[in-house]
Amino acid sequence: MAKVIKKIKLHNYKRFHEFEVEFKPDLNLLIGDNESGKSSILSAIDIVLSGSRSKIESVGLDSLFNIDAIQDFLGSTKKYENLPTLSIELYFNEQNNKDLNGKFNSDGIICDGLILVCEPNDDLSKEIKDILEQDDPNFPFEYYSINFKTFSGESYSAYKKFFKHILIDNTQISNEYATKQYVASMYQSTVESDEKNKHQNEYRKHKRKFQDTILKDLNERISDYSFSIKTNSKSSLETDLTISEEDIEIENKGKGRLCFIKTEFALKKNETDLDVVLIEEPENHLSHINMKKLVSRISASEQKQLFIATHNNLISTRLDLRKSILLNCNTTRPVLLKELTEETAKFFIKAPDNNILEFILSEKVILVEGDAEYILMDAFFCNETNEKVEKSSIHILSIGGTSFKRYMEISKLLGIKTAVIRDNDKNYTANCVDNYKDYTNDNIKVFADKDNNRYTFEVAVYEDNKDICDRLWSAGRKKLTVQEYMLKNKAEAAFQLLEKKITDLTTPVYIKEAIEWVRK
Repeated sequence: MAKVIKKIKLHNYKRFHEFEVEFKPDLNLLIGDNESGKSSILSAIDIVLSGSRSKIESVGLDSLFNIDAIQDFLGSTKKYENLPTLSIELYFNEQNNKDLNGKFNSDGIICDGLILVCEPNDDLSKEIKDILEQDDPNFPFEYYSINFKTFSGESYSAYKKFFKHILIDNTQISNEYATKQYVASMYQSTVESDEKNKHQNEYRKHKRKFQDTILKDLNERISDYSFSIKTNSKSSLETDLTISEEDIEIENKGKGRLCFIKTEFALKKNETDLDVVLIEEPENHLSHINMKKLVSRISASEQKQLFIATHNNLISTRLDLRKSILLNCNTTRPVLLKELTEETAKFFIKAPDNNILEFILSEKVILVEGDAEYILMDAFFCNETNEKVEKSSIHILSIGGTSFKRYMEISKLLGIKTAVIRDNDKNYTANCVDNYKDYTNDNIKVFADKDNNRYTFEVAVYEDNKDICDRLWSAGRKKLTVQEYMLKNKAEAAFQLLEKKITDLTTPVYIKEAIEWVRK
């Protein structure tokens, strides 16, 4: 039976005071902007599965603790019994392992899992109280105990791992130490314990042989000193191992190829080698073509639970938005898209490249259906509000008219205030009212010109700005009228208006109404 992490719970860990989310057994996409906590969740899973005290000590407990929890305590009466604790809990599917099973968890239920608890060391309570009585804001991180426990209440360490996992951090793709750690982790997840002992013994023996034979003549010419081969833990088989592709070591590959090899190599491992694969920003340093290849490779992966942190549109949509866990830097509440219809999920899997991440991470959005509208919308917004769009909390996105319903469905699930601006195509009631009756609500509204004669954006702009448009394009016009010219050259006409006459333009009423509504 596959090993699966069902849920994670965080308490006072990094930016999360309290956080809880359930995971899917196959693929989990952690999607969010910078500082939203994507990397923190991957790191939390890695720390607990590793059972490694050294991982915590290497970054420092002070960098793992929620800063608000620390500041709140230091601003209080600083009582020993009120000192904050930090915990990370991983809930598993049933493992039939009595060492994992118990109710040593915050839910108080009998199940399988692991927990990290960082709390004040009661044996040092006197020393801690002395520090707390000092006037300066000094938090006693050094006096905290770091405890890795199973849900049965038993301690565990890095030497006893219940899940085989790997963390691939592509943000450090050029970091030599990170690459060595990756190779060592892949080796450890593949080799059997007795096989590993044999490898290490043989490697040490060959190093000794090299020293005793090859270096012999050299050392005989040196008095008092001699050259030797390092044999300590910092110069072992694992530190000297690397992975090669076509006889070229991965350290000598380009960054993009190195990223691809790391991910693909981990995904190729069969079901008995790795249970969990954690991937940090697989899009780093990849071309568009290689990104598509990587997406295809991830999609084909089986018998592993994957966790991918990304802010890339292609990866997010092509791997199925229903697998997404959305994180926003303004909140610690995760948002899931598991209720998205299969039709919409498949649309984004197959759709041309889109700006879906910009959309789902926004609070308020204006959606338009063409290049011309997008070119002029910023200027219309500024003319009507005396404010630049980038200084507001509103995003303007061009998505194509046939995609409106897909985005509106996501708006409904996420509560994004969405103004849809579209053409009436000569039938306002059918195309702009009845067509969206199942998609609109108090937070989602469609705006279009109610006059069926003003059937498209260019016609509305021309009708409201005839003098300006005629002055720009009447001269030399023989076959096409000015309006016909604008309709046949939509983007170019919009660009010329933006460049030459934008501050003089009158904004069509339906666009003005959309701007006013979305700003409320």
